[in-house]
Amino acid sequence: MDRIFNFSAGPSMLPLPVLEKAQADLINYQGTGMSVMEMSHRSPAFEKIITDAEALLRQLMNIPDSYKVLFLQGGASTQFSAVPLNLLNKSHKADYVITGQFSKKAYQEAKKYGDIKLAASSEDKNNTYIPCLTSSDFREDADYVHICWNNTIFGTKWNYIPDTGSAPLVADMSSSILSEPVDVSKYGLIYAGAQKNIAPAGVTIVIVREDLIGCADPKIPVMLDYKTQADNGSMYNTPPCWSIYMAKLVFEYLLETGGLAERKKINEVKAAVLYDYLDSQDYYTAAAGKEYRSMMNVTFVTGNADLDKKFASEASAEGLVNLKGHRSVGGMRASIYNAMPIEGVEKLVCFMKKFAADNPKD
Repeated sequence: MDRIFNFSAGPSMLPLPVLEKAQADLINYQGTGMSVMEMSHRSPAFEKIITDAEALLRQLMNIPDSYKVLFLQGGASTQFSAVPLNLLNKSHKADYVITGQFSKKAYQEAKKYGDIKLAASSEDKNNTYIPCLTSSDFREDADYVHICWNNTIFGTKWNYIPDTGSAPLVADMSSSILSEPVDVSKYGLIYAGAQKNIAPAGVTIVIVREDLIGCADPKIPVMLDYKTQADNGSMYNTPPCWSIYMAKLVFEYLLETGGLAERKKINEVKAAVLYDYLDSQDYYTAAAGKEYRSMMNVTFVTGNADLDKKFASEASAEGLVNLKGHRSVGGMRASIYNAMPIEGVEKLVCFMKKFAADNPKD
């Protein structure tokens, strides 16, 4: 069977060269006589994998030496708890901006642990925009400010870095990490689940400034304590070895193909193919406001729920799968992460044109 174009919001496509490399190493990793899935995380072979993975990510994202890189478990959702438990350590105040489902979940979880303020929200317009904020919108004594950089469900993305004053900026970058260069120094902490642009589900990346580590609530669960994880090289317990190995291969692939600056150019071209078509006709409507559109998750509707359902079904039959939109938006969602080739986007646009011609609206 030929490979399909998988537009899933996650787990998502992986680069074919990465899959082929993993396939070649699957049974006998570099002469060890075993798979990475079988080897001890304390073995020299795996210790080199995780050490190399960190070095490659630091190179790829130009991460300053003053930041720790952690390879954790539990998905980005576990960080909804870990962030406040680690960072609410001075005023016990934090400010959150809600721009979608995941930032709202993070906000609701953080409220269990301190004085959490809703600084702004885009829920009044179904999260179709990003609020315009200045430092005056945040409390001067907040321990941190939290945002979700790219909104997978609603197809929006922050088009500026908010000025949070003296409060460290914390960003959930799960659905945008590695899609373009990021100035890590502008953030106190970045976290991201792997299953969109990094690796198979299983590992979560946390990039945290060193001065924010070591002041957690003494009652914090040990597995959520960044200091414990940093002091043990992300191996306090058995880490998600296979996902870390796959992440290492993805980091190598991205560096070999031009790094994040080149990846941004490619992603901009892919997104333009789809958005330019959406803006050129009136059969489909892009859900997100034009100046806030995500490069990774493109949401659109026909305006007719039955047509939307038919679209997703017929697209799947053409090898364009997982295009059904989230129930809170409806319609369709095309997630075009790094591994989606431009040919997939072009085929989708061709299908969209044919579907519109074959299914006129009443």
